[in-house]
Amino acid sequence: MRAALALSAVMVMAVFFARNVSAEPAWEEIKGDHFIVYHVGKDEFAKEVVREAERFYQRIADELGYERYSNFWQWENRVKIRIYPDRESFQSSLASPGWSEGLANYDTKEIISYAWHEGFIENLLAHEIAHLIFRDFVGFKGEVPLWLDEGVAQWMESTKRQILRENAKALLKQGELIPLRTLTSTDIRDKGKEDMVKVFYIQAAMVVGFLIEEHGSENFIELCRNLRDGKLLDEALKFAYPTTIRDLEDLEQRFRKYVEAG
Repeated sequence: MRAALALSAVMVMAVFFARNVSAEPAWEEIKGDHFIVYHVGKDEFAKEVVREAERFYQRIADELGYERYSNFWQWENRVKIRIYPDRESFQSSLASPGWSEGLANYDTKEIISYAWHEGFIENLLAHEIAHLIFRDFVGFKGEVPLWLDEGVAQWMESTKRQILRENAKALLKQGELIPLRTLTSTDIRDKGKEDMVKVFYIQAAMVVGFLIEEHGSENFIELCRNLRDGKLLDEALKFAYPTTIRDLEDLEQRFRKYVEAG
């Protein structure tokens, strides 16, 4: 995992959670077209968050190919972004992993983090908006692997793509990439999987990057639609990429060549 440690990653998770309401601060709010930002005394930062969230919403939906399929988040359906004043208040109010810098709640369409400037907007905010857009499309009924969900969110942090490529290539050379069958069956939220977290995130992002860059957003959205409609991963791949990717082993072989060439 030496290569993975070179990645200055913002580790965030999309989960269901409960807030400790008794510890809540006195919230102020700023509204945009698709987002409402709840904050505590950081008005200029909150305004910047609203502006950038709107920009990310358009870019991510377009890059994933979801724009014409998406139910737009407007009026009472706007996504809530809740920014705690510091890391301590964020973690005391949420049952979050110690390495997490933010959370997305699919059930309430809510993004929760704390007020930190380095990487918050370009990385965490884009990441969590991607989670919500992705799940808006695929839902929860299908067998969607965790690496696909997390990979979409990581890949949408566009400023990190070059370092993701470099780290993935180093992992490949060192024989530390996780076989895709193993990646698909792994839930890094389980205790005892902490040592896999960084490799998991790097590899998940790069598999999604491979699918979008090499095969286009239309095929990618077809893969997501197949999973949403109940197909298992191997079958969904075969239907979305009928002439190129027959199953997970075929994807693995092509993905490793993509990483090596990168």
